[in-house]
Amino acid sequence: MRSALIVWGGWSGHDPEACAAIYRRWLHEDGYSVRVENDSAVYGDPSIHDLSLIIPLASVWKIERDHVMNLVKAVENGVGLAGHHGGMSDAFRDQTDYQFVVGGQWVAHPGNIIDYTVDVTKPDDPIMQGIPKSFPYHSEQYYMHMDPSVEVLATTTFSGEHGAWTKGVVMPVVWKRMYGKGKVFHSTLGHSVTEFEVPEMATILRRGINWAARD
Repeated sequence: MRSALIVWGGWSGHDPEACAAIYRRWLHEDGYSVRVENDSAVYGDPSIHDLSLIIPLASVWKIERDHVMNLVKAVENGVGLAGHHGGMSDAFRDQTDYQFVVGGQWVAHPGNIIDYTVDVTKPDDPIMQGIPKSFPYHSEQYYMHMDPSVEVLATTTFSGEHGAWTKGVVMPVVWKRMYGKGKVFHSTLGHSVTEFEVPEMATILRRGINWAARD
């Protein structure tokens, strides 16, 4: 049986506890044993190296250096890492080794909650199959600092309405990558738990976490 660890905490505005409950339900339905924790110190536990998947829900959280390095080593050795929005790509801001694993770091969301479009760039990828080529979305449009080595599955284009310097910028929204032997998946969609009700967001995310999990 595949095993997963969900670690929630940090800024409450991203609904980490409620999101953790949805992830837990999905994973149980998909045949995982699931452990849920509310303390970043769990990342220092040697047993995480035996997991199939880790899901961080930890916006603007703090973590000890040796704990984050244990997490990095676990992914490098084959444990999957997957998640969404600031819970994954705005966690542990002062830990660049963690950001290197994720492949992107949040820096801004011009205009805050706005309407924008998500464009699928790899419709034949199993994670994206059947998702509309373009679909509207209402949330924070994340502006990221990105690792160019990631495999981008969907993007969004900034209009410039909320910052002229952003006009025409094409930004990754969904990506995957390998980090050593570990698979890493991320979607920037999902500012609040209510966005799990959006079919495109939920389908992409559920497929992505399963893709990332080590068999």
